[in-house]
Amino acid sequence: MPEARPDARLAALWPVVSVVAELFRHDPDTAFFVKDAAGRYALCNQSLAERCGLGSPAELVGRRVRDIFPAELGGRYAAQDEAVLRTGRPVIDSLELHWYSRRRTGWCLTTKLPLRDAAGNIVGLIGLSRDLRALKDSGQIPAGLLAAMEHLDTSFHESVSPARLAKKAGLAPVRFARLIKRIFRLTPSQLITQTRLAAASQLLVETEQAIAEIAHQCGFYDHSAFTRAFRAATGMTPRQFRAGR
Repeated sequence: MPEARPDARLAALWPVVSVVAELFRHDPDTAFFVKDAAGRYALCNQSLAERCGLGSPAELVGRRVRDIFPAELGGRYAAQDEAVLRTGRPVIDSLELHWYSRRRTGWCLTTKLPLRDAAGNIVGLIGLSRDLRALKDSGQIPAGLLAAMEHLDTSFHESVSPARLAKKAGLAPVRFARLIKRIFRLTPSQLITQTRLAAASQLLVETEQAIAEIAHQCGFYDHSAFTRAFRAATGMTPRQFRAGR
């Protein structure tokens, strides 16, 4: 991870920040970043650079999210950064749609914390974003639960329910819900919705299908329900998302 010249207000924290950064230097499934008080990247790892379609972390230093991501997503991330920097309130495990290299979409759990100097002033933020997809391939998921996840990946367009997935996993519903929450930090219902929205986002990018057709194909009972769920998860309508391709 290359050494950047930090903003003067971040300088006093740099020794500690750099040590934390080392923990995530080679983690391929977690994007790590530090931003200054103006929302500019001061430090990040290779995973984040690759998500953005860049060759190295150095290419991100000094740039803002609006410079990197499509307009709608960049605006959402920027607003979140500004809120953390202004209020000091952290963002913890926020489920977010990310746009990876070559316009590939994926879901992450993002955490952002304010960085404060010795006087208590906010001088930047530090955060990480964990790739949810990677958990399915990591061996962390028990075989029965993996079978349920594979069923969800291929049958999300059907009438899938938490109870049906629990049965597929061979687990009691309560046990199933606890495992899903521990591994994905989501409820079973949230995981079902996230899977459907991920598939829908790919179709919005890769096809010219009508939005109502995509909604039906991805398991939403009507266009309005799809739009509400998509806006709640991404901060934009399906039409706005497609326009930002």
